[in-house]
Amino acid sequence: MTGEPPRLVLASLSGEADARWARDGSLWADLAMLGGIALDAESREAARQLVARDRSEFLPPDPLVFVDVQLAALADTPIRAGMNVRSATVEPVRAAARVCAAHDAVVEVNAHCRQAELCEVGCGETLLRDTDRLCAFVSAAAAEGAAVSVKVRTAVDGVDLAETARRVDAAGAVLFHVDAMDSEGVIRDVADAAPDLFLVANNGVRDRDTVTEYLAYGADAVSVGRPSTDPRVLQRVRRAVDDWFATREGQSAEPTDVDLPTAPDADAG
Repeated sequence: MTGEPPRLVLASLSGEADARWARDGSLWADLAMLGGIALDAESREAARQLVARDRSEFLPPDPLVFVDVQLAALADTPIRAGMNVRSATVEPVRAAARVCAAHDAVVEVNAHCRQAELCEVGCGETLLRDTDRLCAFVSAAAAEGAAVSVKVRTAVDGVDLAETARRVDAAGAVLFHVDAMDSEGVIRDVADAAPDLFLVANNGVRDRDTVTEYLAYGADAVSVGRPSTDPRVLQRVRRAVDDWFATREGQSAEPTDVDLPTAPDADAG
């Protein structure tokens, strides 16, 4: 889908970010990343271990049915939907991307989670440390016609996010969702390294100051995580985002657009 780019994104919250959550935030946000959802046997077992230590996780009987049902529930909602997915293997990501493409939704490859249980089976941050493997996931998802986002974090030893951004861009990603932690300046490095990627900045987005900082570094949008259930925060952030772009109309080149492909034509091929 081409058109107005998202400016405020709702970042996935494990075990909480479902269709109802996205619908509640649709008054302010343009794009909601549901999930994360564990797709394969290894990631699902890791999620069960997380639940056993009181972490909230989505563990439906069939994760692909869950993706389909959740995205379908947002068909009449103005917010664009995405699904953050975890997997230790490529094929379940490909299958989830196929479902997302059918709903004109984004599939977000999770290279972000740092829980030991997930990392031990090759998910999350472990995927971020292996760029070749991450690019294989991205390429598989993109081949299904889905718009692909990659969720990452800063401050991972041995990881150059600017180089990662260049690689996933070449592999077919269109969005790069960065949890900046306490390294906000990395947003500028990524924006310079991969200008064609649509860059979403995350972490600590609460008010005008944080919005201004990330957008000034070159982010195309910001995302809200834990406070995404607080309408007061979403309202403040939305106003700040709108004001930022409004003040720049006519003063510089148009902000980076993002080409999010529509679902494949059922009659094609």
